[in-house]
Amino acid sequence: MNPMAPTTVGFDLDMTLIDSRPGIHACYKALSERTGTHIDADLAITRLGPPLADELINWFPAEQVAAMADLYREMYPAMAITATPALPGAREAITAVREAGGRAIVVTAKYEPNAKLHLAHLGIEPDAVVGDLWAEQKADALREHAASVYVGDHQGDIRAARAADALSVTVATGPYSAVELGELGADVVLTDLTKFPDWLSGYLAAPRA
Repeated sequence: MNPMAPTTVGFDLDMTLIDSRPGIHACYKALSERTGTHIDADLAITRLGPPLADELINWFPAEQVAAMADLYREMYPAMAITATPALPGAREAITAVREAGGRAIVVTAKYEPNAKLHLAHLGIEPDAVVGDLWAEQKADALREHAASVYVGDHQGDIRAARAADALSVTVATGPYSAVELGELGADVVLTDLTKFPDWLSGYLAAPRA
C-alpha cells in the first residue's frame, strides 16, 4: 500500500465474512432441547451481531445466562463449524487487502476460539483474530492493529469504526438493508463483499489528505 493508504483493514465475522445462521440456529435448537427451555431459533438468527449473552437473556433468567453461554460454546464446535459457509467474496476480500500490501484482521463479538475454528475450516487466513468484543469495545483492537478501515454488517460495526477513527465500510448481508446502513452513518455501503476488491482499489487510488 502507498503511504496514504490504510495498512490494516479490519473485518467483522458473523454475516460479514461468514453466514453463521445455519450453525447458530442448530446450536440454539440443541440448547433448547438440552435445557427444556423454549428458544425461538428462527427469531434469534435474525438479530445476530451483539454478544451471545444479549440473546440468551431473552430466554433464560439473568442468573443462568453465564452458565448457558458456557454450555452453548461447548456445543458450538460440533454443531456450527461445518454448517457455516463463507459469504460470497469473503476470501477475495482478504486477498485484496494482502495484494495491496496491507494486513487483514478479524475483530468479532464471537467467542475467539470458535471464531478461529470457523476461519480455519473455511481456509480464510487473516493476519490476526480478536474475539469477544462488541461495538465500541472493538475500537481497542482496531487501534492496536492500526486499522484505518473496518468492514461490518451491523450498527455495532459502524459504532466500532467511529470509536476507532476508522472508515466504516458496510455490507448489506446482515440484519440491515443498504439504505438502513447509510442512514445509520456508514461511510461506504456495499451490497456484499464481492464488491470490496473494486472498492478498495478505487479507495487506494484516490488522493487523500
